[in-house]
Amino acid sequence: MTRARRVRWLGRVRYQDALALQHALFAGTDDYLLLLEHPHVYTLGVRAKLEHVLVPPADVGAELVKTDRGGDVTYHGPGQLVGYPITSVAMGPDAIPDYVHRVEQLVIESLADVGLPSASRLDGYPGVWVEGRKICAIGVRVSRGRTMHGFALNVDPDLSMFGHIVPCGIADKPVTSLAAEGVSVTMREVVDAVAARWAEWNAVAVERQDVAWHVAPSDMSAFTRSGGTSVRLLGRLAQAGVDHQTLLAVDERKPEWLRVKANMGPEYRSLKKTMRSLDLVTVCEEAGCPNIFECWAEGTATFMINGERCTRACGFCLVDTRKPAPPDPDEPAHVAEAVDRMGLAHAVVTAVARDDLADGGASEFAAVIKAIRRRRPTTQVEVLISDCKGAPDALGLIFDARPDVLAHNVETVPRLQRAVRPSASYARSLAVLARAHAAGLTTKSSVIVGMGETFDEVVGALADLRAVGVDIVTLGQYLRPTSSHLPVARWWTPQEFEDVAAIGMAMGFAHVQASPLTRSSYHAKQAATAAAAHSEAVS
Repeated sequence: MTRARRVRWLGRVRYQDALALQHALFAGTDDYLLLLEHPHVYTLGVRAKLEHVLVPPADVGAELVKTDRGGDVTYHGPGQLVGYPITSVAMGPDAIPDYVHRVEQLVIESLADVGLPSASRLDGYPGVWVEGRKICAIGVRVSRGRTMHGFALNVDPDLSMFGHIVPCGIADKPVTSLAAEGVSVTMREVVDAVAARWAEWNAVAVERQDVAWHVAPSDMSAFTRSGGTSVRLLGRLAQAGVDHQTLLAVDERKPEWLRVKANMGPEYRSLKKTMRSLDLVTVCEEAGCPNIFECWAEGTATFMINGERCTRACGFCLVDTRKPAPPDPDEPAHVAEAVDRMGLAHAVVTAVARDDLADGGASEFAAVIKAIRRRRPTTQVEVLISDCKGAPDALGLIFDARPDVLAHNVETVPRLQRAVRPSASYARSLAVLARAHAAGLTTKSSVIVGMGETFDEVVGALADLRAVGVDIVTLGQYLRPTSSHLPVARWWTPQEFEDVAAIGMAMGFAHVQASPLTRSSYHAKQAATAAAAHSEAVS
């Protein structure tokens, strides 16, 4: 079977998130080339000497991270292209030096393509050099025929940051960059050159997806929701390649397959009464879910904890974004009581994003899981969490509570991430799911379609989710909550949902729920049951 080969430009990614993502891909079979920048960070290889760190990293606004690549200490930061090939290689006596040689050659040829033909090797020193000046560091790990880590190519970083360390443990060799060598080139041009050479290296077609290229502080800020779709939102869509003139009007008539019949029968009214009596919030109501009547009539609901006000403002979401109140200390007990009253066999708990809290609201998730287990031990608990800013300790609080299903949504394809969820990160979301999988949890994610993505981009996003170990995936049609939210680009047909579900199942997901009205928690119990059965079958 031919391995898939994929290139992902991920933008700026914290080192720890990229490392978690690498480890997940390393355990798989598909070949990936991750291309990205890091915030300021010094990394220590397995043979690094701490005395080669000359200045406390915190004093210069950098992190210090120990890692499992070869080599000594090096620097990563904005303006430096970091490439992580995660690929399978044939092993043998000279496999590792041969692989390092190939990575060096990839960089040398790419540099020639962008206007620096003088780059070459330097006998006795790994990496790529320009007349004795190091322009690219190489540090790899090869194990069981798989590779990770890679190269750090200086396009136009702050070279003074290298003065705070002994780069790669080499004290008598200077560091340079494309800019310092007089080559004026954009990061995107260098990425294009490297991606093209990697495709030649593999001699196969490569599937590539990029996150947004235009990045400014305002790109990470929330949307203003008043008076129709904001100019900023339309601008972000345009930068992502979505023509606003093709978007559907807010009053565009929906296809028949998106029409939902309201059913406010006794089960619906009883559940609503229970929620109100315990002062609980459901995402079913807050997010305007079209399945609320079906689910509530069946006695199921998704509880939303940590209040009803979110510190982020995603372009598709109806949840309130005013300043949130402190968490309710009685909320875990109230959720557990509601689960018990309803006799739920499978409870779903989600939350608004709480970036104002030190742990992002993780401790509240853990408390609710434990409260439900105390009150009703037989109930399966599924949690749909935010990224907690990728903090390992915060995520660990949730993982240690051992939910039966850990869900975190990527929501859309890489190209549309900053247009759709400006305060989040595609790479970070994959890293959260990778960490959850590594912790032994059943994992789940969701993609909303109809916001300007292509069918092939969705297939690529599903491949990324499966590559990091996700077990369950849901896909549904985006429905615009108000005129201030992201416009609908198009309606996906039921046949397209059937097609993408079949592709997802062929990738090895335990369960794919895909239909126009599917939402993240739709048929959650059935999905969890399918995942458990799949796990038993392959173990």
